[in-house]
Amino acid sequence: MPQIPEKIHELTVGQLSARSGAAVSALHFYESKGLISSRRTSGNQRRYSRDALRRVAFVRAAQRVGIPLATIRTALSELPEERTPTREDWARLSAAWRSELDQRISQLGRLRDHLTDCIGCGCLSLETCVLSNPDDVFGERISGSKLLPERRDSPA
Repeated sequence: MPQIPEKIHELTVGQLSARSGAAVSALHFYESKGLISSRRTSGNQRRYSRDALRRVAFVRAAQRVGIPLATIRTALSELPEERTPTREDWARLSAAWRSELDQRISQLGRLRDHLTDCIGCGCLSLETCVLSNPDDVFGERISGSKLLPERRDSPA
């Protein structure tokens, strides 16, 4: 990984790409989404402050665990500009994501547990299949299109 001398306070997009491991196109995308920012030189070239390195690392780590970019942008907006996210920042912001991740892990566990059964039976029944019809609360008492007529018959 190329080293950048401490006296250099701004990075070109190529330097930021080389140091962060993110493609130039990804950096442009992150910038378009408000995750990182740059200034333009008189020659219209992008220059990133050194804190962009840590911000890119923050974005990539959050993406790896499945956090949506909009959520990452909101988290980064809570940090002052021109400041590198710290370990404490990451701990505070990621704690808010914990319950969402726990829910996803639970959903993936259910999918894994029922995937073999579903492939084995091949039914893909909308009435009983937990993959095609997950968390079906009405399926406990009624199935299929019978629900709509039942609503019409009930008093308004």
